[in-house]
Amino acid sequence: MRIAIASDHAGFLQKAPLAEYLSSQGHEVVDCGPATDARCDYPDFGDKVARLVASGEVERGVLICGTGLGIAMTADKVPGVRAVPIQTVEFARLCREHNNANVIGLSGRFVSLMDNQAILDTFLTTEFAGGRHTDRVAKMMREDDPGFAGVPADFGM
Repeated sequence: MRIAIASDHAGFLQKAPLAEYLSSQGHEVVDCGPATDARCDYPDFGDKVARLVASGEVERGVLICGTGLGIAMTADKVPGVRAVPIQTVEFARLCREHNNANVIGLSGRFVSLMDNQAILDTFLTTEFAGGRHTDRVAKMMREDDPGFAGVPADFGM
């Protein structure tokens, strides 16, 4: 599988080991940065990975920031991307099985490297269940709905 990976400064220490782990599992890894652990903005790197996934240049995306939250939120804004922050193996299974997630946001500060490797294993090997979930994912991905999945356009603004 071809996988894009990126982080911010808070996830940088896990990026290279996770990329190496993915390569050792036979995956082709595209490193989208950053090159150092200098302070940087997670939206810049989350967007790069999301656009590669959305274009089909890679099959999945792996993002790491302090919590996995902000970088996943950024990626999820790109049409065609279903990005989720995940901190457990069970949630990794469910995000693939029920939501057909294609980008994962990992925590570099609160989840160990070993646990993130286990989460990635599950994220990459779990298939989408389809069935009753297919229509739900289609509703979630509707780009022509200005109210996005029934939520008013000005909700929360």
